[in-house]
Amino acid sequence: MTHIEQMIQDLCPNGVEWKTFDELGVFYGGLSGKTKDDFKDGNEKFITYLNIASNPALRLDIDETVKIGPNEKQNIVQYGDALFTGSSETPDECAMSSVVTDYPQEKLYLNSFCFGFRFNSLEGICPAFYKHYFRSNHFRKAVRRTANGTTRFNVSKKEFGKLSIPLPPLEIQKKIVECLDKFSALAAELQAELQAELQMRRKQYEYYRTRLLTPHSDCNSAGDSTDDCNWVITTLGEIGKVCMCKRILKNETNSQRGIPFYKIGTFGGVANAYISEQLYEEYKQRYSYPKKGDILISAAGTIGKSVIFDGEPSYFQDSNIVWIANNEKKVLNKYLYYYYQIVDWKVDDGGVIKRLYNDNLRATPIAYPSLEEQARIVAILDKFEALTTSLSDGIPAEQAAQQKRYEYYRDLLLTFPRKAV
Repeated sequence: MTHIEQMIQDLCPNGVEWKTFDELGVFYGGLSGKTKDDFKDGNEKFITYLNIASNPALRLDIDETVKIGPNEKQNIVQYGDALFTGSSETPDECAMSSVVTDYPQEKLYLNSFCFGFRFNSLEGICPAFYKHYFRSNHFRKAVRRTANGTTRFNVSKKEFGKLSIPLPPLEIQKKIVECLDKFSALAAELQAELQAELQMRRKQYEYYRTRLLTPHSDCNSAGDSTDDCNWVITTLGEIGKVCMCKRILKNETNSQRGIPFYKIGTFGGVANAYISEQLYEEYKQRYSYPKKGDILISAAGTIGKSVIFDGEPSYFQDSNIVWIANNEKKVLNKYLYYYYQIVDWKVDDGGVIKRLYNDNLRATPIAYPSLEEQARIVAILDKFEALTTSLSDGIPAEQAAQQKRYEYYRDLLLTFPRKAV
């Protein structure tokens, strides 16, 4: 038997008392009567929907402001209040909670898309206990039953008020908070350690990447190749032709099926538009098209971002996504991939959108050693990248595992037998 189980048995042997929201306090609404102009250069702070949805304990370091008149009547958030989001696209996300667990040092107002709950009395109430309970699976399941809608869901305040919550003795509430907060703190500490290690690995990788891809100081003449250093210094235009796909018109794409079409916004991610297989085959045969292994470059937006083309059927936005059709008898594609990461791209910012134009791309300097040395450099950088990527990918996985462990113990600790009426 755990210490908390022993406390429950000692302090409430007949079970824990439960009461409804309607019995325990009152609901109140957010800001009313406001226009868009009221949220420009405001004089008071207000709590956003995102603040509530993202934080079990309300974040009080708020920058968002709203105009509040001297005699205006609006609800002010207080210590101990529980704040809930309003409508949502799914019933699972309705009425996400955030509890005010610290005393606000200034007036705080609630946005109009959320609602608050205020206990009639905080005697016997530890607000931090309910920051955990209102996010528990027990409570969330009950909340879902109060949601209704089709394309957008809202909770019924009438039904919400009938939901009951446990009122264990204050001593038990505080002990549970101590346990769960400690669990959260340990998870945050581990997360910080992993992030610090990742940052160190990235710095180490960047240092060696720059060092390995930089020629010796005596190899500094354009087109120079000597037995001493065996590096060639030239331009990208000298090692291959700048290529791009044929322009795709807006009416030639759809969002349902076909060959994935990558625009600059989805470059390196997931395609959200498609072209027909017939058009793909026609354009692929008639115009420039990358071969497997070519290094595609973003020429706008995320300028210089590079992706290794995997050869899978797909199409790319013209002029914004380009590549050098280089001869791998001189420069390995994978070497180019890493070299592009250290290039100081010459960008033309004379227009509305900054661009890397083809002439600037052709004139971009490149230094490369022998093919044998390129392969050695690539092998080293592959290992560095794999180490960095594995840790980077592992952090979200570890976060998910920590969250699952927290949720398991949270729901275990927050399961109370009901006191017989």
